[in-house]
Amino acid sequence: MSEPQQQWTETIEAKHSLFDLKLGEVWRYKDLVYMFVKRDFVSSFKQTVLGPIWFFINPIFTTIVYIFVFGNLAKLPTDGAPKILFYLVGVTLWNYFSSCLTGTSYTFAGNAGIFGKVYFPRLVTPISVVISNLMKFGVQFALFLVFFFYYWYKGEVQPNWWVLATPFLIILMAAFALGAGMIFSALTTKYRDLNMLLGFGVSLYMYATPVIYPVSALSGIWKKLAMYNPLTGIFECFKYGWLGKGEFSIQMLLISTVIIFAILTLGTLIFNKVEKTFMDTV
Repeated sequence: MSEPQQQWTETIEAKHSLFDLKLGEVWRYKDLVYMFVKRDFVSSFKQTVLGPIWFFINPIFTTIVYIFVFGNLAKLPTDGAPKILFYLVGVTLWNYFSSCLTGTSYTFAGNAGIFGKVYFPRLVTPISVVISNLMKFGVQFALFLVFFFYYWYKGEVQPNWWVLATPFLIILMAAFALGAGMIFSALTTKYRDLNMLLGFGVSLYMYATPVIYPVSALSGIWKKLAMYNPLTGIFECFKYGWLGKGEFSIQMLLISTVIIFAILTLGTLIFNKVEKTFMDTV
């Protein structure tokens, strides 16, 4: 007599979709995100004398150098905006983007030891990088506001309602850095040379982005190419909203949004695919 077929009450199986970011699972690990953010913040200034004051020193000295080199020597235009505000806003935005991009690009290679010992959603790591750098951005943005209100009081800048788009612009920058960072993080598990290429490429990319010059200073093919730089619409909208200067159009922001969404989607696909096998190659 054959035994009756056993009926399982619960089946545990791997559920993995390339498009699944597991955001619900990430939310359940929000305490871990907080711990990673705290770790990044503390480790950045451990055994330093000035500590978080470096948040201010970096943009101030960088802005001074830009004013002297690009504003006074190279005579690059600023669309009539005060030089210190023009370069300070560019430095603040660029610092946030570049820090997020380089930080997320080391997700797999830099955390292989942790990933190999305990399970948690791998997306926790790049998200914590974006949040920890957002704290630094907030401090540097506060510095920008100090100078902004001074020049606003003097009547040298005229902000407009596009300042309300600031949160959206920050989210776009974070999404771009997250998407591109996930792509590089996945690729560097096999090709470590990309780590050095990324550092060099980020430095060059700054000169292809309107950080030290306005889009209005470009012409011909260079201006058309600049329109397809995902950061162009973000930087120009930010400057136009806060300083009331610049050659901004809604088309710029739409192009940036579409390209960034595509890069984030591609990054998600590659990240989720490599996540399953990266321990074999890292």
